[in-house]
Amino acid sequence: MGYDSPSLVESIRSPAVNTFTGSCICGAVRYEITGDVKSFYHCHCRRCRKSSGTGHASNILVKPESAAWTQGEASIRTYPLPDAKRFRTVFCSQCGSPLPRIAPDLSIAVIPAGSLDESPELEANARIFWSSRAAWSCDSGDLPVWDEYPAPA
Repeated sequence: MGYDSPSLVESIRSPAVNTFTGSCICGAVRYEITGDVKSFYHCHCRRCRKSSGTGHASNILVKPESAAWTQGEASIRTYPLPDAKRFRTVFCSQCGSPLPRIAPDLSIAVIPAGSLDESPELEANARIFWSSRAAWSCDSGDLPVWDEYPAPA
């Protein structure tokens, strides 16, 4: 491919954009994520453990405008935790599967990695709220650990 190739020139002008699709387990609700991933964390806080039913929640963070519902928005239910300013669970009313928490007021969308239709070519950045982790949960492996959110770079 030469430097004057139309496809090479086009790829320089418009860099590749990540696109992911996801859904609930019954398929009633579907969504699409288009844009750059801000972070990918395994969160070990008590709320994430309770909402996922596991030792941690694997969450991909994107800008809220990157996320769009493509099917079944009427089946989405939200439970705002009464004592939390930012935490809520979002799920399918038919099967109970966790779904993205899109919060434009907080400039974030939290995507449960397990709800993606395909495994993205992403690796987690860190394990967060590590000091809250359950003793029986997984070890840190090679990932950095933080007792809260990592400090901005």
